[in-house]
Amino acid sequence: MTRCNVDRVRTDRILARLEQEPARRPNPAPAMSVARTSLLAATLVVYAAIVAAVVQTSYLVRLDWQLMLFRPYKQWPELHAFLDYFVVLGQRGPTAVLVAAWLGWRSWRQRTLRPLLMLGAALLLLNVSVGAAKLGMAREGPHYATTLGSNEMWLTGDIFPSGHTANAVVTWGILAYLASTERARRRLSVVAAVFALGVGATTVYLGTHWVSDVLLGWVAGLLILLALPWCEPLAARVEGHVLAYWTRLRAAGRLVTAGAAGEETAPAAAPGGSATPGSETASGSETASGRTPAGAAGGAIRHAHAAHPGHAGHTSRPHAVRSERTPVTPAGSRRPAAERPGGRTTSLGPRA
Repeated sequence: MTRCNVDRVRTDRILARLEQEPARRPNPAPAMSVARTSLLAATLVVYAAIVAAVVQTSYLVRLDWQLMLFRPYKQWPELHAFLDYFVVLGQRGPTAVLVAAWLGWRSWRQRTLRPLLMLGAALLLLNVSVGAAKLGMAREGPHYATTLGSNEMWLTGDIFPSGHTANAVVTWGILAYLASTERARRRLSVVAAVFALGVGATTVYLGTHWVSDVLLGWVAGLLILLALPWCEPLAARVEGHVLAYWTRLRAAGRLVTAGAAGEETAPAAAPGGSATPGSETASGSETASGRTPAGAAGGAIRHAHAAHPGHAGHTSRPHAVRSERTPVTPAGSRRPAAERPGGRTTSLGPRA
């Protein structure tokens, strides 16, 4: 077997697996169970505890200052170039486009809008909750700190909680949430955890966030992932309305196409605005017998002579259709003389 045939066989196997994928039943959407609700409540308590610790300028704020003055980016400068690129995995724009492209392909393969709708719901919750907390607490970042040892709250910043960290948790965690199998969900959960932890630690290394900012970003992203099952009924209703509207559009498009095709196949009127006499009758009888109607044949002949009026050996006037010609009765009998009644038979042989 040649290499071209081997590559073709491999491609056919891959395409066959892809074609079978929509028939595979995905895992049902996670439900808001008692365990999930309890975990959501515990995460809310941790969120409130972190905010209270920062507001009261507790040990957490002292840890923030110690790591900021330590300046990790100066302690390990060789990591700076790599981590400058790695932190992009927490930026909202690039990661949202990448994940949306993947989930859009999954939506097309699975014939459902649920992946894209849940991604939109997660990003909307992320922007509203994290954005409101940032603007409400208005904390300054390490590079803009004004007073040593202070919590830098209620000023002009927008650093608390960390948007990069929360976005990494939500954007990569939504892939695990929407996984079609339990095995894929476990693997994607590990990948999402690595990316989220790595992005948060990178912001502390670069000095763009306090440690408490990163902790609150992790908790804020986890809250959104835990609350996503509450958005499932709304997403199902939106998907139903969108698919119904799309079905109506496709039906209207088919009707318009059928109408246009019917107009193209309608019989054309004869010159002068009136139909050719006998054309309806001829059309019905001749079409049924498999022959061309006389009216259509005559129209084709007239059209050919009108297009070539100066053709040699022909006059410019149109030929009459066979059905329109005046019948002419022959002047005499066409029967041979030998068969005429009362006539003599003429012999062509030699006389005796």
